[in-house]
Amino acid sequence: MSKIVVIGGSFGALEALKIILADLPEDFPGAILIVTHIGSHGSMLPEILGRRARLPVRHAIDGEPILPGRVLLAPPDEHLTVVGEGGRGYVRLLHGPKENHCRPAIDPLFRSAAAAYGAHTIGVILTGYLDDGTVGLQAVKARGGIAIAQNPAEAAAPDMPASALRHVEIDRTLGVTGIGAALVELVTAAKGGDGMNAGSGAADWIDIENRIQDRGSEMEDLEQLGARSALTCPECNGALWELRLDGPPRYRCHTGHAFTARVLASLQSQAVEDALWGAIRALHEQERLFSTMREKALQLGGPAAAAEYEAKAARAKRQAQSLREVIASAALVKPETS
Repeated sequence: MSKIVVIGGSFGALEALKIILADLPEDFPGAILIVTHIGSHGSMLPEILGRRARLPVRHAIDGEPILPGRVLLAPPDEHLTVVGEGGRGYVRLLHGPKENHCRPAIDPLFRSAAAAYGAHTIGVILTGYLDDGTVGLQAVKARGGIAIAQNPAEAAAPDMPASALRHVEIDRTLGVTGIGAALVELVTAAKGGDGMNAGSGAADWIDIENRIQDRGSEMEDLEQLGARSALTCPECNGALWELRLDGPPRYRCHTGHAFTARVLASLQSQAVEDALWGAIRALHEQERLFSTMREKALQLGGPAAAAEYEAKAARAKRQAQSLREVIASAALVKPETS
């Protein structure tokens, strides 16, 4: 069977993908599936990459067979995943729970490809912030596949490849100008045995997490992966389970949302900042209200009441300024970025 190449990237990945795809020949014998963090917005990525690539590039279609010599991109707001059936691979698009606050996310593609193609899988992590893709690349390695990371030193955002290097046994660390040639070499190498569904049972967490992504989780699934924590899911406000697995610390809720600890910390920091801005808005409104009440009190001949409202307005103004200084001075606890 043909090999499959799965590529994940975020900030800065467009330029890297232009170079990689331009280096692949028109008779490239493997299938290529790509996820970038495009979110729910319309995407011109197939047209942009298609101008540089010799292979056809387009958005993936749910249920289509995965064939060599094609580049399929995750469409907006859909997870791009892979299923194996009858010795062949097929695309499955899922409008499922976000992972690492992304849809499409990289981990679901890598994890599902690892389960379907086993040792015939080649995973590539490119530039991007935080650490989506690290766990997916662990799945690729767990099922006998090959892991490639862009050299963080040349990445526009080194977080994602650096995280992969910390947590995964990477086979090759390459600059983007070397990745295309490496893929040609690896895909045309001897294929070995049948990789479809290879290693099933050897890494049960992969199958469990794919099942959670595909149809939502039973509590028993989460109990197999970890233990309930005191934290809540920032997507649905449900309880989070802390996963007891190798790699970066991670959390899942029974709805299916998943987060690494770094992504969760980033979302919590944003929630705190949003709450502070909300408090500042409320204090501004309170200041305005007390000032209006002061004017009314003066009109009615109540100097004592007017003075009290003036003091309250001044206090609200000071409190709002204090909160602004908290935000501006970066006094909030921020997740590490290295």
